[in-house]
Amino acid sequence: MTPDGQRLIGRLGLQAIRDAAWAPDAVGGLTLGADPIAYAICHSSADTERPIRAFTVRKEPKAHGTGKQVEGPLASGDRVVIIEDVITTGASAAKAVEAVRREGAVPVGVLAVVDRQEGGREQLESLGLPVRALTTAEEIVPLLA
Repeated sequence: MTPDGQRLIGRLGLQAIRDAAWAPDAVGGLTLGADPIAYAICHSSADTERPIRAFTVRKEPKAHGTGKQVEGPLASGDRVVIIEDVITTGASAAKAVEAVRREGAVPVGVLAVVDRQEGGREQLESLGLPVRALTTAEEIVPLLA
């Protein structure tokens, strides 16, 4: 959540989405982990030929007001990339997938900053979703030693 971190994650995330050829209309995922990443990607896309909107998925629908679970400019038929900070079991991304599908959006992939390599990627792929990660636990653990 720093300016430099937002710029870096936004650029890397946008490039990973383009490399995957997912061509989404919007990106987002389960709050709070996905929020700064989705917003950074949205911001990085602002001056491109294909800007990408961002949305947030609440853990549960709001108990008051509109009762919405998905907040932001998400429309039925939108192609979306589900964002994760860290994939462990895949449960958070799967929950976000269910929520956006109820809104009529079409998940085209999952993008994570880190894949912990604990089965989450495989779980999401078993749901028919391609998964990309900017890095893996195997790549960063040696850097922390």
